[in-house]
Amino acid sequence: MSVAENIASIKERITTAARRAGRSPNEITLMAVSKTQPPERIREAYEAAQRLFGENRVQEFAAKLGALQNLRDAEWHMIGHLQTNKAAGTAELFHAVDSVDSLKLAEKLNAAARKLGKKLDVLIEINVGGEAAKSGIASDSPALDQLLLAAPGLEALAFRGLMTVPPFTADPEGARPYFRKLRELRDAIAARKLPAVAMSHLSMGMSHDFEVAVKEGSTCVRVGTAIFGERSKP
Repeated sequence: MSVAENIASIKERITTAARRAGRSPNEITLMAVSKTQPPERIREAYEAAQRLFGENRVQEFAAKLGALQNLRDAEWHMIGHLQTNKAAGTAELFHAVDSVDSLKLAEKLNAAARKLGKKLDVLIEINVGGEAAKSGIASDSPALDQLLLAAPGLEALAFRGLMTVPPFTADPEGARPYFRKLRELRDAIAARKLPAVAMSHLSMGMSHDFEVAVKEGSTCVRVGTAIFGERSKP
């Protein structure tokens, strides 16, 4: 199937999953994870009316951005683990960072965005499975509270919600408890009504489990393989 056909199929599946959960399909956004994909493949998705894209590496995206400059209304999000020394380049190249996992990183992004005179949307990445090999803040870590309470002072950042990558399970249903945990954490944070912290977004669900994520409240599913096929090695 072509990229356009894959996108159409995924959108149909999102619609079906949303309706089964009693949700409006309009509440869920499809992000095309374009990491390792060449510009021509990204352009195929754009021509199929896809506008939201996720990238994992600053240098890789910078190298192909020149070939994508005329995709005027495309929106680029950083979704990979980000080192603090890449904050300046990230703030310049991306519309949003969905993988903020420390106060130090948030402070660096804030300083870079402020210098550029822009407001940068961010999501806080939560390590719901407690996996040592994955980035993200543990849901019960004091570091999470520290970041949330610092938000009012980070005026160049707009905190929009949470993101997670759950432990992989061959059965998509295995991810459900992790998605539910993130939703419950989002609800608990929202109930605190903290200043400068919005909790309207839940970025969770990928190619093999996005339908389960939709049923558990995801507002953005990040799909790469199901759109572009198996990725080439970076």
